[in-house]
Amino acid sequence: MVNFVNRDKNDIFAMPILSLVFKNRVFLRTVQIVVFALFLYAIYFGFINYTKEENLFTTGLFWGLFWPFFMVVSLSTFGRIFCGVCPHGFIGKYITKFGLKKKVPKSLANPFIGVFLLFIGWWGTYYMYPEFFKTPYVTALLFAIMTLVAVVFYYIYDEMAYCKYVCPIGTMTKVFSKVSFTKLETYSEHCQSCKTFECASACSYGLKPFTFAKKNSMEDCTLCMDCSSVCQSVAFKFKKPSNVLLNKFKPSKAEVWALIFITAAISITMGFHHALGRSAIVEEFFWSKTARYFELFINFGSIDTIGLFAFLYAVVITVFLSVIGMFIASKIMNVTFEKTFYTLGYAFVPLFIIGGLSHIGEFFFYSYASNIVNGFNQAFALGMETMQPLANRRDEWVHIFKAFTHIGYIWAFILMIIRFKLIDSKKSLKVLAFPFASALIIFYMGLNFYTGYVFKTYGASSGEHNHGSHQMKMENK
Repeated sequence: MVNFVNRDKNDIFAMPILSLVFKNRVFLRTVQIVVFALFLYAIYFGFINYTKEENLFTTGLFWGLFWPFFMVVSLSTFGRIFCGVCPHGFIGKYITKFGLKKKVPKSLANPFIGVFLLFIGWWGTYYMYPEFFKTPYVTALLFAIMTLVAVVFYYIYDEMAYCKYVCPIGTMTKVFSKVSFTKLETYSEHCQSCKTFECASACSYGLKPFTFAKKNSMEDCTLCMDCSSVCQSVAFKFKKPSNVLLNKFKPSKAEVWALIFITAAISITMGFHHALGRSAIVEEFFWSKTARYFELFINFGSIDTIGLFAFLYAVVITVFLSVIGMFIASKIMNVTFEKTFYTLGYAFVPLFIIGGLSHIGEFFFYSYASNIVNGFNQAFALGMETMQPLANRRDEWVHIFKAFTHIGYIWAFILMIIRFKLIDSKKSLKVLAFPFASALIIFYMGLNFYTGYVFKTYGASSGEHNHGSHQMKMENK
């Protein structure tokens, strides 16, 4: 154990205010307790006030505060800091101490479980039933069930198995945090003579922080900072943006597929359904026409068929461009497909996590801010006046956030160029392979330019377009 170090200038722990936020145990524990209390209260409030009219708090907390700001914004900047204060992780560390501490069976030690729970269980359902998760009762029920599953896993298995394998956002946060500009590591000169390894003993995930720098990977680290409280050699440093992605590390199949599926489910599907879905020619797109065709002889009930087919097409197109593009690139360079796919695939990270900041920024002013404030006002009887949205879609200034969309694909192109350096092949062959490996990035870029063209040429739909095909069919009758 090291009691004192002369910290580097880029070490966040050397900066008084940031050190308080990220290292001070009293402050961190207070934040964890407050977040956990809000989490439980939101679930309780959702059960007893289960309609939108009487409950803005539950949905505002989970879908307006936790998801966009504690997840998307923090992941792209400081990394997995939300995991460090996550209510499930917070209680998990205490439950595992008196739990059974069994090893996770191989059938459950699979991060793809969490990936598909998020991809199918959440996003697939969201596009078919867009209002389903937006109700306070269903939101409360969803997180109550997840909490129960988490408690069971924490009690039975060791090393925070729920976080590693079952948590729907576990693998997602792990891969998308690689775009951030921070990194946890240690001062190697002190670790060389260490014989006690308190930092590893303090880690509930069974990790060894002193190996992070050499591996160029923080593995399953959630930035809970438990290790920093027992050894001063632990550092949390500012680095170049996407620093991890600029160098070699051991790739994870689950991570690459997670970012591809999330890019399909969020970036591409929302481009189809939510962006182009508001245009005056919404019925002319192939996903809309497919939905209308199948509606002629299949009764989809309350399913939003346009949302369903926009999602399916987005997934097919994204997977096709990723796999076929990388396959062709591998053949051109005479490198194995697996090496090409899992080395270059990480270049897709910015498409969602940076490009997604466009959506987050706009909707903060459209709805998130007012929903959060009004929700807290309602849940805690603060007596404040109802807050109106800070902007509407007619306000041109809000569109400044669309710059993040362009930053996203430019960043992805740069990462692709850099990660090509990790492939052992002739430079001329890499140049020929580049556009094929970058097929998904090119498509994402083209989709955004096309969306701008559509709105400039045809404009938005008259009135507020309803994405629910079922309601539209009823109106046509």
